[in-house]
Amino acid sequence: MFDSYSNHLQNNFPIEGLKLITTCPICNKQYGPVAAKIVDEKEGAHLVHIQCSHCNSSIVAVVLVGGLGVSTVGLLCDLTSNDVYKFRDSQKVGTDDIIEIHQILQKDQLIKYLEE
Repeated sequence: MFDSYSNHLQNNFPIEGLKLITTCPICNKQYGPVAAKIVDEKEGAHLVHIQCSHCNSSIVAVVLVGGLGVSTVGLLCDLTSNDVYKFRDSQKVGTDDIIEIHQILQKDQLIKYLEE
């Protein structure tokens, strides 16, 4: 199923990992081989975005290749591949950020905060 995609990536990506993610978790339609876009790759880890052509839901997955085999962790989301590229390099959310948001929500000042 992923043979042409495998050739396109010149064997630099673990196709076995993609086979773990072959159907949409929302509508159960099978993904086509071109639905997967590699967003980033580092030292045996690949960040992949897959969007269902039927229901438009998306999965952002990390496919890890190591000595023990292939491991995949995915997140169901509504991000586009462009969103993943954008957020990939953004600053990390820190503890202070979480505390600040918590304090804003606790004070019921969310609307006031958003208006600033």
